[in-house]
Amino acid sequence: MDIKDIKALIKLVTDTDITEFEMENAEEKILIKRGSGPEVVHYAAPQMMSAPAVAHQPVAAMAAPVAAAAAVAPVNDKLKTITSPIVGTFYRKPSPESSNYVEVGSVVEAGATICLVEAMKLFNEIESEYKCKIVEILKDDASPVEFGEALFLVEPL
Repeated sequence: MDIKDIKALIKLVTDTDITEFEMENAEEKILIKRGSGPEVVHYAAPQMMSAPAVAHQPVAAMAAPVAAAAAVAPVNDKLKTITSPIVGTFYRKPSPESSNYVEVGSVVEAGATICLVEAMKLFNEIESEYKCKIVEILKDDASPVEFGEALFLVEPL
């Protein structure tokens, strides 16, 4: 491939909404990427989520989710859970070199970022909906999370 063809490909990528272009043949491979880094999308964590209805599962299959739900249920009536609004990977800090957003005992204001959930290479900031104190962090850093899965046990202030 000559330089005119490469320039034409670069122009094609920059003139459109394409952010990544890759082409490979027996002799060469070309990868053109646009953009500076991962896109960040903001989400506010919901206060409470109701459990989805389970339809037609055997009793043995239903016992495990019930036990898991009991493990994250607040022990104290004052405590609430902050759940994941999406399926993805849970991160406690914005980058590997950074410090964690929150620790057990941290008091966070409404709207403060408490973690990230990465979904499809987008880092979604999860924010607290109310002022609260972090009582327990229920997920390990870089662990997968499901929609509605409890991330934090908090005490509203």
